[in-house]
Amino acid sequence: RTQKISDFAFKQEPTMSTGVEVADEVTLSFNKFKLGQEPYKLRYFIYEIKDKKTVVIEKQGDRSKTYDDFVEDLPENDCRYGVIDIEFESNDGRPTSKIIFISWNPDTASVRPKMLYSGSKEALKSSLVGVGIHLNATDHSELDFETAILPALKKYA
Repeated sequence: RTQKISDFAFKQEPTMSTGVEVADEVTLSFNKFKLGQEPYKLRYFIYEIKDKKTVVIEKQGDRSKTYDDFVEDLPENDCRYGVIDIEFESNDGRPTSKIIFISWNPDTASVRPKMLYSGSKEALKSSLVGVGIHLNATDHSELDFETAILPALKKYA
């Protein structure tokens, strides 16, 4: 006997084939962050995969922090994810801001973390509803604000 798909109830779980899950705190804090609600009136979050099982908040930057501070908070030789609210001027001169998701997967990282972070990225992205710009960076040139980040932002401004 075959069953129709409508016979099944599907629940979207923020888990990928790597088995990594997204901590509830990540989703709840992001939802307040994008609305600018306290205590998450912040500039950015940096996320790590803890114990190869769970995406958690590793660091957060208050509103006075800059994009350069965000980049400095990324480890040199290990992978991370981040979301940052960047204020900039659109092509027609309007001040605006966008929240972007950055997957930091440096070439200098070990193979296992690179595979774990690559395979788990979609679970986190699906938990961060409302992020329209997703970027991947494997070295510091791909994190350069003027040549990599700003052009990506202006495409959507």
